[in-house]
Amino acid sequence: MAVNGILGIKLGMAQVFADDGTAVPCTVLQAGPCVVVQRRTAQKDGYEAVQLGLVEFIKPQRITKPMAGHFKKANAAPMRLLGEVRLEDSAEETKVGDRVLVDRFEPGEYVDITGVSKGKGFQGGVKRWHYRGGDSTHGSMFHRAPGGIGASSFPSRVWPGQHFPGHMGNQRVTVKNLRVVKVDTEENLLLVRGAVPGPNGSYILIRKAQKAK
Repeated sequence: MAVNGILGIKLGMAQVFADDGTAVPCTVLQAGPCVVVQRRTAQKDGYEAVQLGLVEFIKPQRITKPMAGHFKKANAAPMRLLGEVRLEDSAEETKVGDRVLVDRFEPGEYVDITGVSKGKGFQGGVKRWHYRGGDSTHGSMFHRAPGGIGASSFPSRVWPGQHFPGHMGNQRVTVKNLRVVKVDTEENLLLVRGAVPGPNGSYILIRKAQKAK
């Protein structure tokens, strides 16, 4: 059973020039290095997975005693971020203490990336749900209001899920089928084509695409 994902950090946007001279917009990701902190098995937990820890310095006083014991059991240094990744069938056997590096990915393959999107705060219908809005001229006093939200005779109520102003962003988002453009094993960098959810410096989960193109 082999690990099919890795934890990382979004560093920012860049561009790479292809062989024909076209500019390819890319997101630069720091993918790992990670360490297997815990192994979950089908016999004990009902499924095959591993708990990965992103190797990153953290002050010892910021680790609680239960978590310190958890890391000590795995013979690993304390880490700030932990995440669980499923295992896929392979001749390779994964065990506690193994290192997971960016060399598990190859240029040209597709990955799914999960992160927390940027928080936009409280927003109205035009920004949050792309309402068209009303006229801006001819004495109109209806510019960015939501408009009608339901008929009066039937159903005489507002349907669940009606688009209203409210909290926008800061949600867990997965972007699927991003193509790997470049892999830098020396600096643990992964360049993927397109945008990745979240601000620069945010944590992400990179997995091999489940439904690759």
